[in-house]
Amino acid sequence: MPERRTPLWLWPNLLSLDAPIVAMVWLFMFQKIWLQVLPWGYYAALGLAVWGIYIIDRILDVKMLSPSDSRLGPRHEFHRKHLRAMSILAVLVVCGSIIVAGFHISFGPLIDYGKPVIFLVVGFFSLTVFSKQEQEIPHLRNVFAGLAFAYGTAMGAHMWSGKAGIIDLVHPPFNLLIAPEMLSFAVLCMLNISAIHFWEHSRSSSDPDFKAAHELALTLPLVLLGSVCILLAALDEESRSRPFYYAVLISAALLYIANRERSRFSIDALRVIADAAMLVPLPVFLAMTRS
Repeated sequence: MPERRTPLWLWPNLLSLDAPIVAMVWLFMFQKIWLQVLPWGYYAALGLAVWGIYIIDRILDVKMLSPSDSRLGPRHEFHRKHLRAMSILAVLVVCGSIIVAGFHISFGPLIDYGKPVIFLVVGFFSLTVFSKQEQEIPHLRNVFAGLAFAYGTAMGAHMWSGKAGIIDLVHPPFNLLIAPEMLSFAVLCMLNISAIHFWEHSRSSSDPDFKAAHELALTLPLVLLGSVCILLAALDEESRSRPFYYAVLISAALLYIANRERSRFSIDALRVIADAAMLVPLPVFLAMTRS
């Protein structure tokens, strides 16, 4: 029987390119609301770093899980088939990120801002190793992943902005950890990552009550996040961050719709939809910041 051809829309996910694209799009939005102009090298360094981390994570999945494990999908099978090439690529990408960062980012601020993200990434991979044998949804791991992704994305724009955050006495980089823009994006990232786990876990059972509980477990946080974003936008007297909060709101709404309609799509399609939900707000954000 001939091998089924891989659809074009799935390739970014197979190559782990979806996450770095999302990171660079949201870095742009952080840059706009914090009124900074970032060097192109920082975008490159961020994209390469995120790409390398995601490749390494999927290689760990392949190494630690059985080939028959239900948590593995086409993206893992791709990495398994091309394990040597993807391992070399991961090393080159991470090294490239470090080299590019060295040319475009001041060493001192990078070290200061890098400490929390290093802690979060190390925590994420530590939890990854210990959670591979668990079949339940790794909530704590998803929290670390969402925080690491959001903080790592936002820190470049914050580092250049010289922002003091919402509490002037808090010294960088810790003021970024309490910045409402970063926190709202972090929660969105956590829910985006958790959505796939909820959808996969929901399909492992035919019990309607089990499925309903999983839908509610994702619906309530998404509704709460959307409500908080509306409140933050209303409280933004300068209107500078409103487009950003509306972007988070749009992504949350799209995830909510995907969650309600998840039975109509395959898990692979849902992964792509979850990524698309993080990119769709960009045109709205651009329109609002130019108006």
